[in-house]
Amino acid sequence: MTDETSDIEAAINHLHEAHNDERLGQRLNWLRAGVLGANDGIVSVAGVVVGVAAATPGNVPAIATAGIAALVAGAFSMAGGEYVSVSTQRDTEKAMVAKEIQELEEQPAAELAELTGLYRKRGLSAGLARQVAEELTAHNALAAHAEVELGIDPEELTNPWHAALSSFVAFTVGALIPLAMILLPIGAPVIVTVVSVVIGLFLTGLISARLGKAPIWPAILRNVIMGSATMAATYLIGVLFGVAIS
Repeated sequence: MTDETSDIEAAINHLHEAHNDERLGQRLNWLRAGVLGANDGIVSVAGVVVGVAAATPGNVPAIATAGIAALVAGAFSMAGGEYVSVSTQRDTEKAMVAKEIQELEEQPAAELAELTGLYRKRGLSAGLARQVAEELTAHNALAAHAEVELGIDPEELTNPWHAALSSFVAFTVGALIPLAMILLPIGAPVIVTVVSVVIGLFLTGLISARLGKAPIWPAILRNVIMGSATMAATYLIGVLFGVAIS
C-alpha cells in the first residue's frame, strides 16, 4: 500500500468518524428530548391533580378524571406536535436529496468541484481533497454529497412515527408519577405527590444536564424551581376555586 493510498484512506476514515460523532449527537438529542418529554408529563399532570385536589379535597373520582384527562391530552399533544414537526423536517430532507440527485445528474463536474471544496474547508490539502472526493463519488456520489453538504444520510432520514411514539411514551411515563402518587390511599396525598414530583424533576434535570454536558446543579435547580412554582400556582388556584364553590 502506497503512502498516497494510506493518506486517502486515513482522510476518509477521519471524515466517517466525524460523521459518526454527528450521528451520536443526534441520538443524544433524541434521548434528551425524551427526558424533557417526561419532564413535561411530570409538571403538567402534577399541576392539574394538585390543583383539583386543592379545590375538591378527598374527591378521588374528580382528581383521577382530571389527571387521566391531562395525561391523555398531553401525551397525544406531544406526539402530534412531534409528528408534525419531524414530518416537516423529513419532507425538507427528501426535497434536499431530490435536488442533489438532479444536480449530480445534470452537472457532475461542478458537484465534484463543490465536494472537493467542502473537504478543503475541513482541512484537507487541495490534492488530497480532490482524491477523497473522487474516491467517495465513485463509491456513492449521493451519499458523499448528502453527508458533507447536507449533513444527512439518504438512507436514514428522520422518522416522524418514531419521534411521535417516543414523545408519547416519555410524556406518559412522566405523567404517571404524580397521577399514581395523588391516588394512593394514604394521608396527605398532596404532600406525597409534591415530594415525588420534586424527586422526579431532580432526576430529569440531572439526566438532561449530563446528556448535554452542562453544569448539573443549575439545571436541577431550574427544573425543581419551575416545577414547584407550577404546583404552587395550581394549588393556590384550586384553593381559591374550592372556597368560591363552597
